[in-house]
Amino acid sequence: MHVVYLSPSGQLGGAESCLIDALAVLRDTRPQWKTTVILAEDGPLATRAGDHGAEIRLLPFPADLARLGDSGQSGRANLAARILSNSPSILHYRSQLRSVLRDLMPDVIHTNGFKMHVLGALAKPNGSALVWHIHDYISSRSVMAKVIKRLSRRVDAIIANSKHVAADTREIVGRSAAIYPILNVVDLAEFTPEGPQLDLDALSNLPPATEGTLRVGLIATLAWWKGHRLFLRGLAQLDPALPVRGYYIGGALYQTQSQESLDELRQFAHELKLGDRVGFTGLVSQPASAMRALDVLAHTSTEPEPFGRVLVEVMACGKPVVTTGLGGASEIVSLGDFALTIDSQNPVSLANAISKLAADRQLCRRLGSNGMSTARLHFGRERLARELPAVYEEVLSRVDAEKSNRAHA
Repeated sequence: MHVVYLSPSGQLGGAESCLIDALAVLRDTRPQWKTTVILAEDGPLATRAGDHGAEIRLLPFPADLARLGDSGQSGRANLAARILSNSPSILHYRSQLRSVLRDLMPDVIHTNGFKMHVLGALAKPNGSALVWHIHDYISSRSVMAKVIKRLSRRVDAIIANSKHVAADTREIVGRSAAIYPILNVVDLAEFTPEGPQLDLDALSNLPPATEGTLRVGLIATLAWWKGHRLFLRGLAQLDPALPVRGYYIGGALYQTQSQESLDELRQFAHELKLGDRVGFTGLVSQPASAMRALDVLAHTSTEPEPFGRVLVEVMACGKPVVTTGLGGASEIVSLGDFALTIDSQNPVSLANAISKLAADRQLCRRLGSNGMSTARLHFGRERLARELPAVYEEVLSRVDAEKSNRAHA
């Protein structure tokens, strides 16, 4: 079998990490299969995917397509319209992608991101099965939802990264495609309590924290709904005498415009008079090392989380979690006693949870240990190795049967 993955990004966000996990399990359990990754931009994903045996094809997006966001108010109305428009650059890209796919003639095309869901459906050759991997809610994107519904007739299967996303997708596409909820997994050899730790203070240009300081981190992209301002407001509500330091670990990962600004967040922290109570590390290339340097993860998404991959990663590193627990994150939290849940609209709720953990380090250790056990039980790659190839094989069997029926009709 030949599986071709389409990725709009060459960076290493959550969806791209899922792609790496897929390549890893196919390399280990289906070494006879061929994998190819078509990237719309160069970046670290190319190297990581190549390390797992995939052939890499770089097919860069035109600038106007690369800048279009698929979430937030700025992107909801125009992403699908622009992709489906008669823009010469986008028409040219669709033609290029169609040509590459015809040359490769994959058995399965697996798409990441709404841009590639649309383009993959428009460009896939006859005889190839199309699998959409949905990592986000569709219903909140009014124009995209209509396009996805229309194009879903060209799709052979949809993988959703949580039951919440699967239910949301079903409302949009109806019965036109089979939907498989497959929760994300993480590399438990990478995300583990043992290993190097980053110096978060040095990365943030802060003086070293005093001994006994509780280090609380928000690890996220700059997507507006990740709750950066809730995190900062929560830190501002803490008793100044409490030994706590917060860290925002992340930055602008994608080219889209529907994001917070790092400079504006720094200014907001200044307005809240947080001083050296919060640091901004920027993007880090070794997230597990950053997680091991924390005592607590603050997961402050203010909108329903499609999955919440960072929760599982930090759990695997043995750290406790404070989370709003919305959407797919609730599916993770329900699996064990390792998290304190807070109100997504109330920074005092976050401050109270942090204060509780600062006052009870034994509770921190217990929640961290429980989280590590839960991650190892439910979120190792061995589960994906059982679930993902089975979807490909089932879909391809169905497509082959349909081709045979047409041949004998």
